[in-house]
Amino acid sequence: MVDPTTNLEDLIQIEICPARFLSPETAQELLNELSNIEGITRAFVHGPRLPKTVPYGPATGHDVDHKFSKNIQIGETEMDLAVIVGRIRLEILNEEVRENIREVCERTLPMGYEFREGLFIQKRQTVSDYAKRGPDADPTTLGLADPKGKVGNRVCMLNPAE
Repeated sequence: MVDPTTNLEDLIQIEICPARFLSPETAQELLNELSNIEGITRAFVHGPRLPKTVPYGPATGHDVDHKFSKNIQIGETEMDLAVIVGRIRLEILNEEVRENIREVCERTLPMGYEFREGLFIQKRQTVSDYAKRGPDADPTTLGLADPKGKVGNRVCMLNPAE
């Protein structure tokens, strides 16, 4: 969770790009390991959307039965996996946290992966953020709005403020 006094400009952003899409089991294992690391302020799971129902065509409205469409348990939070996990973007406090994350990736990702540093999560409010959450949005949710998603159904707080 981002401390309100933390300057968002000083945080480091990294992206973990596995060589292939992650199965729900591998994604759950990796995300559980990452949730145990102190110093991760925000995480964003990126990949192709998994629709619940067929959006168009002759089967419009029928349920989609995809092998990657499962509920996963991260810590004490159960969440519906709405995407096939292709990338994981993290915002971290310092270099030490980055090395801890790299060790977790070596342990849990049997396939190869790329480890990148850059700007992947917006640090200021976007138009989508403003439209979804208004002018006084929580700083921890900035840049995490899904323009196609329904209000509030795609952001999962793993460590909400006490």
